[in-house]
Amino acid sequence: MQAIRWILGRIILLINFLTPPRGVKRPAEQQAQIDAETKSLALYHYAACPFCVKVRRALKRNSLNIETRDAKRSEQFKQELLQGGGALKVPCLRVEEGGEVKWMYESSDIISYLESRFAEPSTVAA
Repeated sequence: MQAIRWILGRIILLINFLTPPRGVKRPAEQQAQIDAETKSLALYHYAACPFCVKVRRALKRNSLNIETRDAKRSEQFKQELLQGGGALKVPCLRVEEGGEVKWMYESSDIISYLESRFAEPSTVAA
């Protein structure tokens, strides 16, 4: 079973590599503002998790520079996720707003949150 997961994970990563989404083109000052806002966000993920790939593709599609933290390969990030979020489940978006930290676990919820906060559908790169 572990071998099947490994193979499927590699297939997912290959497809993701071969079909990258296009990012949003923004004026430099607007992108700098968004980059400053995304400094308070961090995505805990596993490299080959299909739901994590889905969220990372949304980050790229929306040109969001959010720190990604591999909770499978880093014991530090794994412990942060367990202590802060309460569960070793990925993807998980850590959101710090107004001195308060929130942990968001569902990929669809994470994407909806990011798109409602940062997306500009009329400016997708050609």
